[in-house]
Amino acid sequence: MIAIVDYGVGNLFSLRSSLQYLGAHAAVTADADTLRRADHLILPGVGAFADAAEKLRAAGLDRVVIEAAQAGTPLLGVCLGMQLLLERSFEYGEHRGLGLIPGDVSPMAPALPAGLKVPHIGWNALHFPPDRPRSPIFRDLREGDHVYFVHSYYAHPCPAVTATTGYGAELTAAVGLGNVFGCQFHPEKSGPVGLSILRAFCEL
Repeated sequence: MIAIVDYGVGNLFSLRSSLQYLGAHAAVTADADTLRRADHLILPGVGAFADAAEKLRAAGLDRVVIEAAQAGTPLLGVCLGMQLLLERSFEYGEHRGLGLIPGDVSPMAPALPAGLKVPHIGWNALHFPPDRPRSPIFRDLREGDHVYFVHSYYAHPCPAVTATTGYGAELTAAVGLGNVFGCQFHPEKSGPVGLSILRAFCEL
């Protein structure tokens, strides 16, 4: 079973619909025992980092996610869910993340040319670092495949970047370390490319 963590923030049902389309058994749940029994976990998220982190901790689900990841359960963070995997965020202050991926979440505006709109919304190409192995969740993708982004912050600095995208600057599009993966973009809104990512994750 693939469990989508329900902590009051996220695009839960679009993710579940995409997984069900792929034939996966997917459940949206806030039940700690169900999350512990899951074969895979997905941490979604939209909105502000501090609010999401507080809701996750208030529900007691931060420890459940961390313990599952440390036990080897494949974990995928999506959009804000990806950012929560990192150590800290500088979105309206400084806030602690889950610390499963080394690095920070920083505002993208200072990295962009003047006049470029923030948030970054739309379809952009993925680029894979040539000096490191391809992440297993991107096994079926080609260099330059497009996915859908909606964000104002990005993982930077972060040594665990597995894909980038160009938007006036080279921005982190995905991160990964061991069995923990994160996509800044929305695979559930990214058509066949996004479905191929979710399928590869399900098959880990």
